[in-house]
Formats: sequence, C-alpha cells, structure tokens
Amino acid sequence: MCTSILYTAGDHYFGRNLDLEISFGQQVVITPRDYPLNFRKMPRLDHHYAITGMALVQDNYPLYFDGANEEGLGMAGLNFDGPAHFFPVEEGKDNVSPFEFIPYILGQCKNVAEAKELLKSLNLVNINFSDQLQLSPLHWLIADKSGAAITVESTASGLHVYDNPVNVLTNNPEFPDQLTNLANYQSVSPANPANTLAPQTALASYSRGAGSHFLPGGMDSESRFVKEVFTLQHAPAGETEVANVTNYFHCLHAVEQQKGLDEVGKDQFEYTIYSDGVNLTTGTFYYTTYDNNQINAVKMHAEDMEGQQLHRFPIASHQSINMQN
Repeated sequence: MCTSILYTAGDHYFGRNLDLEISFGQQVVITPRDYPLNFRKMPRLDHHYAITGMALVQDNYPLYFDGANEEGLGMAGLNFDGPAHFFPVEEGKDNVSPFEFIPYILGQCKNVAEAKELLKSLNLVNINFSDQLQLSPLHWLIADKSGAAITVESTASGLHVYDNPVNVLTNNPEFPDQLTNLANYQSVSPANPANTLAPQTALASYSRGAGSHFLPGGMDSESRFVKEVFTLQHAPAGETEVANVTNYFHCLHAVEQQKGLDEVGKDQFEYTIYSDGVNLTTGTFYYTTYDNNQINAVKMHAEDMEGQQLHRFPIASHQSINMQN
C-alpha cells in the first residue's frame, strides 16, 4: 500500500510513501539524457529527458518506483491489486509493459497535457521484466509543475485516465469510487463544529480539534485517501524551500504506517519504508526512511545530464540524531 501527493506552495512538490513489508534495495537514481532506454515492444529512446527518482537497478535498467523529469513532470506507481489488469500485445497500439511505463512517459513528456496525448494510444501489456521479477499490479499518479494531476488505471475494461482534482492517490478501490467516498466526510473541518445537533442547548466541548472527529485514521487505503486529502487541502505554504519541504513531509507522514500495525502475514507487517518528494521546478529530490527521519537531498542538476551512465546514490538508512550535550 502507498500514498502519493502533489503539494503546492509556490513550487510544486511531488512524491510518495512506499508502504511494504520488504525493501528491494532501492536507491536514488538519476538517468541522464543519453542513457539508452530500452523497451520490449517500442523503439529504444537514445535521447530523452533526464529523470530522477527512487528505483531498483536490475541488469542496468532503472525500475522506477517514482520519479520526475527535468521538465517538471512527476510519476509514481502504487499498488492496485485486484482491479489492475494488463493486456496482450495489440497491433496498432503503443505496447508498453508497466515496468517500463514511468521512463516511457517521463522520458518523452514535458507535462500532463503531453502525457495525456501519449496515453491515447497506449496499451499496458502483460510482459514481466524477468521470471524472478514479475509485474506488480499498479496504478499511477502523474502530475506537473503547473499543478495538473491525473490518475491512470488499467482495468479489465481498458485504460482509464482521470483528472485528479485532489492531487492524492492511494490504492483500491478504483479512483472514481475514492472521489465519491469523499462526500461522506465533507463536513470534516479544522475548525470546531457549530452545534447544529441541539442548538438551544449549551454543549461543552471536551477537546480541541473536534471538527476532525469523524476523520478516518486506519491504515487501509480508503482511510488514508480521505485523511491525506484533508491534510493536503489545509496544509500551509511556507516562505522558504526548507519550510515547504518540511510541510510537504508532514503531509506524507500524516498517513505513514508504523511497524506492527498492518499485519500482512505471520510476523510480517507493512510499514512506510521511505517517503520522498521532488521539487518539480528545481529537480531536487528529497527523502526520509523509516530508520532515518532526517530529510536527505540529491540535486539532479549537480550531475552530468548529458552522460551515458546512471548516477546512483545509496539510501541513507541509519538514524541521524543531533546530540546537543
């Protein structure tokens, strides 16, 4: 399970929580413009937009969990087990495997509008990376530095592209049902509620924050979707990059999963392995991990963008504590 958001505060910050029970050895990976991107059924991209993000590199191929390109377009793949459906190769379509989908879009598109055009002929095909690395059932959030966002879902009824007005994506159910469910919580507010139950009776308020009393707080994807929409809609905008990055991570950490709370098997618990975000204007990629709360950063434009070698940065996974005495 995962959560992905687009946070707007002057610049736009895009990223996600990765919630799983195991880590895959992911790294921050920058793919420069001239690193060849091979696709199983589509022509190779020898020159493309540079990409930064979190990825597993397998056989020199960057398998991105999420990332953004140098033009300010971001994309993240989130678990969508059940509704997700991928198809056989279809003549006349752009046949792309889900493991290629992020570099395919980020390598060629500057913004959401261009991504929508490319998606019109797309067919997400059922081709595994290898026998050892099978396809994951995913859907995707795509967003750009203008503030536009879309959700892409491939189900048995075909490929669906939805405008995403709340800039949030979690997991099941299908995205239109997630939006419909928000109506059940439209009275939730940061303010204390008015007494409409018994207006002639003075009711004592026992706590601050009573306006959010009915906000769900479970680890399930529907609860996280509602809570993150509420958090993001009311998040403040800072006056500096540090303030905005700090606010961004508070938004993601509002729905992070702690160890021991989401059991997925005997003695196995899903948790937030990492949270990340990229400033879509500057290309600076930020992240925290479960075992390291410090915000770490990798600047895309500090590396050679014209090269033919991947730039790889191991995850800083050890806690950094500022000892003051």
